[in-house]
Amino acid sequence: MKRNIANVITVLRIVFTILLLFCSPLSVEFYVLYIAAGLSDIFDGIAARKTKTESEFGARFDTAADFMFFAVCLVKLIPVLAFKVWMYILIIIVAIIKAISIVSGYVMFKRFVVTHTVMNKVTGILLFALPFAVRFVELKYYVIPVFAVAVIAAVQELLSTVLNKKECLI
Repeated sequence: MKRNIANVITVLRIVFTILLLFCSPLSVEFYVLYIAAGLSDIFDGIAARKTKTESEFGARFDTAADFMFFAVCLVKLIPVLAFKVWMYILIIIVAIIKAISIVSGYVMFKRFVVTHTVMNKVTGILLFALPFAVRFVELKYYVIPVFAVAVIAAVQELLSTVLNKKECLI
């Protein structure tokens, strides 16, 4: 049986993500695994396109690995980054918009829908940069532009779902 290299790379991201749970936040080990997980997120898509092995399963698997990575990062980073109440409120606002989008997609298409828009990718890059940025920029100054981009991305995703733009669906 031929192995799908893109899915193998996604499995590696899941392994790196699990290992992050056992690292001290913002330690050298954390950063190494964090960067490895981030790079694997880039390269699994490239590998799928280059080998022409893109699939609905691969896209959903990648999304699940992304969600797992995001959740582990929240668990590891929120306690050490000293988030303020207003920052949690901003996170909840984005989460609510995204939840509405996911539920709308399920109601409309009878499946979970996640869009891969440019703004979602920009949000992902900004979120990925957070553990590095806080070494140079005070958290409150970084959170506001990230929130603005995340809201635009979440609203764009919601509109894409509600307006049934099939080219954006996975």
